[in-house]
Amino acid sequence: MQSTIPVLRPLALALAAALGASSVWAQATQQVVITGNPLQRDALSQPASVLAGEGLVLRRAATLGDTLDGLPGVASTWFGPNSGRPVIRGLDGDRVRLLDNGGASVDASSLSFDHAVAIDPLVIERIEVLRGPAALLYGGNATGGVVNTLDNRIPRQVADGLSGRAELRLGGAADERSLGALLEGGSGGLAWHVDGFSRSSSDLRVPRHVPTVDGESLDPTTRVRNSAAKSDGGAVGAGWVGANGYLGMSIDTFRSDYGVTVEDEVTIRMKRDRVSAAGQWRSTGAWRDLSFQASDTDYRHQEVEGSGEVGTTFDSRGRELRLQARHAPLTALAGLEGVVGLQFESLGFSALGEEAFVPGTRTRNLGFFVLESFRVGAVELSGGLRHERVRVASDGDDAAAEAPRFGAAAERRFSPTSASLGAVWRVAPGWQARAGLGRTERAPAYYELYADGLHLATAAFEVGDPTLAVERSVNAEVGLAWTQGRHEVSVNAFTTDFSNYIALDATGSDRPVEDEETGELGSVPEYRFRGVRARLSGLEVEARTGWSLAGWDWQLSGGLDLVRGTNRDTSEPLPRIAPVRARVALETTIGAWRMALGVHHAARQNRVPSTDTATAGHTRVDLSASWRQRLGGADALWFVSARNLGDTLAYQATTIGTLRGLVPLPGRSLAAGVQMAF
Repeated sequence: MQSTIPVLRPLALALAAALGASSVWAQATQQVVITGNPLQRDALSQPASVLAGEGLVLRRAATLGDTLDGLPGVASTWFGPNSGRPVIRGLDGDRVRLLDNGGASVDASSLSFDHAVAIDPLVIERIEVLRGPAALLYGGNATGGVVNTLDNRIPRQVADGLSGRAELRLGGAADERSLGALLEGGSGGLAWHVDGFSRSSSDLRVPRHVPTVDGESLDPTTRVRNSAAKSDGGAVGAGWVGANGYLGMSIDTFRSDYGVTVEDEVTIRMKRDRVSAAGQWRSTGAWRDLSFQASDTDYRHQEVEGSGEVGTTFDSRGRELRLQARHAPLTALAGLEGVVGLQFESLGFSALGEEAFVPGTRTRNLGFFVLESFRVGAVELSGGLRHERVRVASDGDDAAAEAPRFGAAAERRFSPTSASLGAVWRVAPGWQARAGLGRTERAPAYYELYADGLHLATAAFEVGDPTLAVERSVNAEVGLAWTQGRHEVSVNAFTTDFSNYIALDATGSDRPVEDEETGELGSVPEYRFRGVRARLSGLEVEARTGWSLAGWDWQLSGGLDLVRGTNRDTSEPLPRIAPVRARVALETTIGAWRMALGVHHAARQNRVPSTDTATAGHTRVDLSASWRQRLGGADALWFVSARNLGDTLAYQATTIGTLRGLVPLPGRSLAAGVQMAF
């Protein structure tokens, strides 16, 4: 644990400046999280956050990453307003597991920073975030954590007549116009759900700046070029729901057309169709809970040129089956209680077109896991093990390829094994300590193994390594939390040592490329996937306090988080790591009114590799207000928000360096909306 000492030095400053985790959007946080808590205990050995209800409504953004950005330990990739994927504790891509109702969310968002997550926050009812490895339940792709989005498309509770909700949102820095609605009902054990949504936006408005791409300056502007978008989708679901469980299925679709900021005339046309089934049976016997879920997802992503010609088509077909069983406490073994499970996933990927930089691949993953827990006095101990068999096969070059790049067909097989131990100790009334120790292994992704070509969206030539070994890491975490009434403080410190970290790093070399229109020869930087030794350590501090005065209810909150990533082979910092971030918010409620003022500060990120440049720090001030009323037979929530009041020009350190100067964060904006529920 010596490596965590530098991380703990800012603790005094953090406790003084960080009075809570909630932002101006007043996130709703809970300790019981279904995603990482199949034993239904009242405590977790890893920190978690939940967004639901009004807290989620006020925080919704166009992307999942932007919705979660600013939660403790959570940042977002940033490629403009349409492509934001969550980053947890400095880890992104295939180290953060995105789940859709507990099942795999199949898209191409981990392949490229410009690819959107195929989940629209407009129809989500709850988001659960686990910070830290969750590989036991969800595989090595959860090295950094898990984000699970939940809706009620497969009904899991007995329907109580007819209910519904509609939400309208207008404004914001992208001039958003969005509408979502759902209806639910049922009788006699039959429950059904139907929803639909539509969202459109214009080019993102930002402070006046001079865009740069690969060091080349463009004309000054107050917009992020080619960042407009339009998306829509919906779902129908039905099932049987009883006192002891449920069984149902749903069909959903998602469509999105959005611009690619690095190419001012290219639009991505994306669609995802998904069929899901799930069921659960609860009993009082030896097996308390038997559940399954299955899904079949068809994903297509086309990059359309300004002429209307389709340049490149990405296709993914993903299937998943998950079986899980929870057994009753074993009295002969100190009340040992746990779950066992089996998970199968398959993914077929193909890329067709001149700009395809990854060959067609097929990935198969079969995993078995067990998680057990028991209590000794005031301490709850848990431990688990997961073993996987992974096969990643490349189709290689097509026989008719004019310019072979990917070589012959190839296949790699991996056997990742992960294990963890955790403890939660109720030290005294109001005090809780927790600790975790784990070992995680992740099989390389298909693009980490087989990529070889120009990736125009990132203005880089990306090269995989077909000899990569399993990514291995050992993590340790300690945390302490205190709660008394409306006063809360929690501190978490963590470190993760990778003996083999698969990094996408600039090599410092350039690759020659030919301009398709002019035929002129140019160059782009070369990036390679390679295994290195690495370490990430960090600290998260949250606290809040509340009081009432003259009929007004007040809450002061804030937080601080930092993560430090180092390539131990070169002693250089890891790329795209969020800087130290601090936030403080003052919120007041009186009657049906709720108002909040928030200040968010990101420090300058100087810890970058020699192939990158520093990102300047910035401070953003936000305001929000909401009002509840009874309107006819419905509950209405009216809300308005003003973001970045100072119109501060800011950039995201998590954006790849070749494009950071092209996509500033949003400028000053005003948005309003209403949610009606009955």
